[in-house]
Amino acid sequence: MKTFKMISFQLDLEGIEVPLIDGITINQENKEKTWILELFIEKQYRELLEKYLDSKEFFDVQVTITSPDNEPAPFTVKVESIEEFEDRISILLKGHLRVVRLKYAEQLLQSLLEKNLSNEELLSEFKKGMRKRTRLKG
Repeated sequence: MKTFKMISFQLDLEGIEVPLIDGITINQENKEKTWILELFIEKQYRELLEKYLDSKEFFDVQVTITSPDNEPAPFTVKVESIEEFEDRISILLKGHLRVVRLKYAEQLLQSLLEKNLSNEELLSEFKKGMRKRTRLKG
C-alpha cells in the first residue's frame, strides 16, 4: 500500500470544492486497483455526500495529493461510511483512479485562449487557475 496526503477534494459534476480539515489517499496496490480516500471535513458538508451513501452509486471526484502544485487526479468512488465527531465528519470513499487524465495546464490554457484575453489578462488568469485548480468544462 502507498499512502498520500490529500490536499484538495472536489466533486466533479457539481464542481464543488469541499474544504478539508485533513485527508488521506491510499493506493491499495491490489489486483482490483482499488483506492481508499478518507476526508475529515466540517459537518455542514454531510448532506452533500450523504446522498451518495444512501444511493450506493459511484460518482466522480478530483483529488490533489501530496502538493498543491500537483495536477488533480480523477477518481470514480462511492461512499462507504460517514462517521460523526462533534462538529466534524469523516467520509470514507472507495473506488478507482480514472484512466483518462488530460493535462490540467493544457485544458486551462485552451479555455482561456477561447476568451480572447489580452496577454496580461491571459497570464494573470492562467496563474490564478493553476493555483485554484478549479474544475474545467469539457
